[in-house]
Amino acid sequence: MSIIILTACIAFLILQIAWFKINPFIAFIITALLAGLFLGLPINTLSQTVQKGLGEMLGSITLIIVFGTCIGKLAVSSGAANVIAKTVMGWTGKKHVRLGLMITGFIVGIPLFYSVGFVLLVPLIFSVAHQFKLSKVYLGIPMLASLSVAHGFLPPHPSPMALSSILKADIGLVLVYGIIIAVPTIFIAGLLFSNLLKNIKTESDHEIINIEEVANEGKLPSFSISLFSALFPVFGLTITSLLPLITTNESVNNLCKTIGDPSIIMLISLLLCTYTLGIRMNRSLASVMDDYAIAIKDVALIVLIVGGAGSLKEVMIVSGVNETIVTTLTQTNIHPYLLAWLMAAIIRICVGSATAAGLMTASVLLPLLQVNGLDPNLLVLAVGAGSLMCSHVNDPGFWMFKEYFNISLKDTFKSWTVMESLVSILGIIFVFILNSIIH
Repeated sequence: MSIIILTACIAFLILQIAWFKINPFIAFIITALLAGLFLGLPINTLSQTVQKGLGEMLGSITLIIVFGTCIGKLAVSSGAANVIAKTVMGWTGKKHVRLGLMITGFIVGIPLFYSVGFVLLVPLIFSVAHQFKLSKVYLGIPMLASLSVAHGFLPPHPSPMALSSILKADIGLVLVYGIIIAVPTIFIAGLLFSNLLKNIKTESDHEIINIEEVANEGKLPSFSISLFSALFPVFGLTITSLLPLITTNESVNNLCKTIGDPSIIMLISLLLCTYTLGIRMNRSLASVMDDYAIAIKDVALIVLIVGGAGSLKEVMIVSGVNETIVTTLTQTNIHPYLLAWLMAAIIRICVGSATAAGLMTASVLLPLLQVNGLDPNLLVLAVGAGSLMCSHVNDPGFWMFKEYFNISLKDTFKSWTVMESLVSILGIIFVFILNSIIH
């Protein structure tokens, strides 16, 4: 009975977001309260349970997401992201222009939110298409596949960060495994698939936006400084995760454990970027702080939505429904990774939001961690892959792609929706391959 109640609550959550257009944060809180009531939690402690779940979730991910957003904002306003893009494009030239765009999308996509990366890089795609007289969709899909994969698979993006927190995964290993899976995924879903899209034409040309328009309008950072600053969180998380695996020195391990905490790494990265991309570029500290203020406003709602998912998770734990789910899941013949992917994919198709799909799935699948031999890091990636499945008309990203590239609805399905679905399917395939290698 408890599983039926939980399923009904998840369906109601989807209905609130997809049909009634209720804000996802409010929908999560309403659903958590209703789930608690129907699952028999005492009314006098229900609000405390919801608040506890909200607080614990926000406490674990708020600093990371906020610091990451500020770094991404500064990478854009300082011109660092554009420097990376133009340098990579210069290396690849016309012959391998799509490979250059794909690499650029992946590098820039790690520190930037998807929507920020999209708005930043689309003008570059248009400029290259205009220069080489090539289809914008043909050039754009490899880059946008990279952005999408980074958004779904790699910390410090909100969904992988929140999933890692909920499922008690190691963020550094999620990042390492995510990169391993991401490379072949974007090569197939981006570079190879785009060969089928050469004949998709835009209905009219948009104005080519000057990609050199940046906030400082003066001295730009060098490529090495831009790359090092933007990817310092990646370097830091990777090194502090791998060092303890190859050394038994207790002091080194303790240092890695302290500095390698994602919040500390992101704070160090933020301070570094404030100097290398801000003060060093002759920008005032006040100007940089203005950028950070804008970035924090932009990410506030996302942080609250993640917190709302934490409330639902806490209700599940306190009610004991997770134990029932464990018993049921261990009796099924579906592999836990495939089950996680399938649930996330179904919710994504219904809701449209990759982040919401991932959080809903993780909240329900938390009991899977009790299954012996299950790697929580790969479970995070399985959910992340499922959350990218079949982007269509209820996904804002679908309409961003259609309107920016000015193509028909049919061509948007043929290009964007198929690419996102390929990313999702290939993601779960490579999760199983990596699982067989590691375990």
